[in-house]
Amino acid sequence: MARLTKKQKVAYAKVDANQSYDLNAASALIKEITTVKFDASVDLAIRLGVDPRKANQMVRGVVTLPHGTGKDVKVLALVTPDKEAEAKEAGADFVGLDEYLQKIKGGWTDVDVIITMPSVMGKLGPLGRVLGPRGLMPNPKTGTVTMDVAKAVKEVKAGKIDFKVDKTGIIHAAIGKASFGADKIADNANELLQTIIKLKPTASKGTYIKSVFMSSTMSPSVAVDVKSVS
Repeated sequence: MARLTKKQKVAYAKVDANQSYDLNAASALIKEITTVKFDASVDLAIRLGVDPRKANQMVRGVVTLPHGTGKDVKVLALVTPDKEAEAKEAGADFVGLDEYLQKIKGGWTDVDVIITMPSVMGKLGPLGRVLGPRGLMPNPKTGTVTMDVAKAVKEVKAGKIDFKVDKTGIIHAAIGKASFGADKIADNANELLQTIIKLKPTASKGTYIKSVFMSSTMSPSVAVDVKSVS
């Protein structure tokens, strides 16, 4: 294990590994133990009592964080010419179609979210090997394949994120920045957790949310009391 710096040792000393904290306390503690010089990302890791290998236990959804992510999300709108003005006015960073399809084919993926229209999805199929592993393939379930392009762009820019349980049964999601007030971090975390609770599969038996951990970039993890959010 890498040797801890003095600041990291102090941070670890402030976290009681045998204690779980409510969302407000965990959010305040995360701000206190974040030692990096840049504006660190704050993340949640939620372990669910589901078997992602079974289709009827897959948990996937979208949520709009009330205080945004704190990140300047770069959006590419792959649209037909009649939708270009609408996408640009809504705030899309890149707008077009064929020229961007060629760029992606060449390996360009310098965006965070791609929004497109149903009629364009056929052209994106061959690019699945490039977009899929990076989580950039548009999907109707996440609202990134739609005729209302302007609405989709605005929502993403305002803090809409999508999440999906991984093969180990964990959902990882960034919920803000360490520069946020503790109350805003807690609000964002609660919004995500409440959304996940509503998506509990009927096939899931036993404990649904097994554990929740909050952390920031290079900080110790803080256990969140599951009872405080369920």
